[in-house]
Amino acid sequence: MDPTSRGPEEFNRADDTAGVAGAHAQPGAGPQRSPRDKEPASAEFTPRAATQARTVQLVAGDFLLTVNPVDGSEIENCPPGAIPRRAPRRAAADRAEHQRAALPPLPPGLMSPTPALLERAQERARLVRLLGRGRSVRLTGAAGSGRSALLDAVAADCAELAPDGVVRLSGHRRGPTELLRELYATVFDAPLHRLDRATLLGRVRDIGAVVVLDDLEFGGSTLEELLLATPECAYLLAATPDVQAPHTESGVEEVPLAGLGRNASLELLEQAVDRPLTDEEANWAGDLWFESQGLPLRFVQAGALLRRRDRLRGEPNSRDPYGFPKDEAAEASVFTGEGREVPLPSLGEGAAPAALLASRLSEAARATLRFAVALGGEVPHQAHLPALVGDTHADASLGELLDSGLLSPAGSRYRLAAGVLTQLENSGYAAEAGELAQSAARHYTWWTGHPSVAPERAAMEADAVLAAMSALVPGDEPGHPAAAVELARTAAPVFAAGLHWGAWERALRVGSEAARLTGEVAEEAYFHHELGVLALCNGGLDRARAELEASIGLRGALSDKRGTVAGRRALALVEDRSGGPLPGGRALFGQEPPPVPPQEPRTPHTDPSSAVVTAQLPSQAGPLTTRRDTPVGAAMPKARRALFGGARRNLVAAGAGALLVAVLGTVVTLGATSNSGGDGQGDDVKQQQSANEGDGGGDADTSPDSPSAGTKPGAPKGRGTASPRKPGATPRPGTSGQPAPDTSVTPSGPGATGRPSPGASSPGSKKSPTPGKSGTNTPPHSASPDPTATKSVTPTDSPPTPSTPSSPGTGGTSPPPANPGSTSPTSAAAAGSSQPST
Repeated sequence: MDPTSRGPEEFNRADDTAGVAGAHAQPGAGPQRSPRDKEPASAEFTPRAATQARTVQLVAGDFLLTVNPVDGSEIENCPPGAIPRRAPRRAAADRAEHQRAALPPLPPGLMSPTPALLERAQERARLVRLLGRGRSVRLTGAAGSGRSALLDAVAADCAELAPDGVVRLSGHRRGPTELLRELYATVFDAPLHRLDRATLLGRVRDIGAVVVLDDLEFGGSTLEELLLATPECAYLLAATPDVQAPHTESGVEEVPLAGLGRNASLELLEQAVDRPLTDEEANWAGDLWFESQGLPLRFVQAGALLRRRDRLRGEPNSRDPYGFPKDEAAEASVFTGEGREVPLPSLGEGAAPAALLASRLSEAARATLRFAVALGGEVPHQAHLPALVGDTHADASLGELLDSGLLSPAGSRYRLAAGVLTQLENSGYAAEAGELAQSAARHYTWWTGHPSVAPERAAMEADAVLAAMSALVPGDEPGHPAAAVELARTAAPVFAAGLHWGAWERALRVGSEAARLTGEVAEEAYFHHELGVLALCNGGLDRARAELEASIGLRGALSDKRGTVAGRRALALVEDRSGGPLPGGRALFGQEPPPVPPQEPRTPHTDPSSAVVTAQLPSQAGPLTTRRDTPVGAAMPKARRALFGGARRNLVAAGAGALLVAVLGTVVTLGATSNSGGDGQGDDVKQQQSANEGDGGGDADTSPDSPSAGTKPGAPKGRGTASPRKPGATPRPGTSGQPAPDTSVTPSGPGATGRPSPGASSPGSKKSPTPGKSGTNTPPHSASPDPTATKSVTPTDSPPTPSTPSSPGTGGTSPPPANPGSTSPTSAAAAGSSQPST
């Protein structure tokens, strides 16, 4: 059951006899069921403890976060319809109720009346006047100087100054971002919605309130950030002198708070004991005022000492079972005719009264102090004290401690007052701190994981939970780090669901360190995953990537498939947010699409490594030309590779296959024609590779003026022959049926290079056969660096020989003689026996 609720958490459970008719109902047990309302025997009720772990969905910025305590939180882009609308402002009554719930609870037990505010009228009026002008003020005073009491009085005076009223915040272990979120949650009603930082800054700029901030722990540029984020707010800040001062240009007024005077201190002591002081007590109080510099806390504690002394004086003497007075120490009491006389405390005890006050408290109150010392000064909520102490009435001990001046409020809870922790540690209250911290950690593990505990309630107890967790790491005793891992594993998702992400991050870091010490790899992977999700929500993409990669590696070693999938999904979202434009010109989520660059006319590519593929397909009327703008062997740009996919890839593959089939068919046809050539010269003709694979031509070199360059009149013209061209016309290189340039070609286009050496060939081209073997004088060939340049052809005396087509991607079909007036026997035989290619 919820320790903050006295009633049962559920009715009519299968194991709850209080909800069944005929059972003896206890007072306050809730409504009873009649027999006719009893569920049938076939219906079975599943207890809540047996259900799956609780998952909570909330919106964090433009993310949809599902807090999963089993495999890790899952994060995805929030659908447009799931983003909540602008949160409405709370009404004045709702805002007051929200702040009242955030105050520390009033403990049960006997308590003295709150003392009046003495010698603070001047500071009070000045603070109200400055806040009324819209100025921010920093109240600086030592610990125990009464800053919180003065803030309460000023907050009551400024209730009607601002449209959003007065907002009370606590700066204890809080940064500026956490304070801004608490301010937003107080003014606006936005459950399960955590704004991103940019949206948060835009919303809090519209808040106009008097913000009373106690226990401030930062200053300088950090405080300037808080003030600039809320220009319509007037701040009343309370800090100790050791906190960094604000910048001079920030415009924050500094108001010092000194101690009380001697007369005011004696008056405060009289209010505490509710009677006039004796001369002895007044002299003792004067010495205490001189030693404490008039700090009000010391006189509140001195009043508790005098009240306890009065109660001891009125009690009857302790007697043994036989009726005789017990022996007591001489300094403890003196027997007189008026009864027991208890001496006044010494000056040292009055200046550090924690040990003496604790010795006169109940056993449950002293046990509570031991737990507070073990938790570093954090006092557990009064609802947890019966379970921790083992006393059903231990919740009343909180009233004793507060009445003695050993506690002070801090936000929604209580802490040990200034200096009390050190005094108790010196008195031996830290002897069992490790065992008590482990006991508190086990209790909080059970409590935070209970289904009846709301995440908001657990977030209010976050400081005590984190204190128990941190006290066990690094653990010197066995079992301490393991208890810290279990507590962090249970409490971290609850803090995330309660939107207390500062506590969520601290719990994850402590749990990760504890898991590393214990060697629990699965738990360490979980903590890394959650830290990565948290960093992604906060915009830290590099940190998120590192944490998620560590989690995926650890879970991959453990073969945790579900956890690995959750980590990879989150990592993909990180890469999506940190990458550039997506393929196809799409934009990332929440960004404007990139502008489309203007289309510019493309100029001819002059890179000699680019290739032009030319092939004559039987089913096409003209040649198919494909230009490769990227150099052969070079890497294709990343964006182009991304676009080169899908249907286009299949189309290019199909075209390449068809081109390869056509070229191979041409090679086979020409080879068969060469071997079966007429006029008895077919066996003497040798094939040579005269096309350069690197240039854009790929055709054999022929001379239009040679005797064998033409064909016989009336000879049938096959598919491999070229149509006659007019004299003086410049052939277009790189197309089928045109002669290729020889060594006498002089490039005239831009980017042309000098004449290559005789016999040189471009990279990738086949070597020409030796002229002596074929009986013909074949000139050497070279590649033109610019396939689009105009070339001049120089006639030669040697007859041309038919060449084989180049490999796919470097050349086309074999060119025929260009001069129709002369015919070579070899070319005539080849032309007469040519057959259609497949």
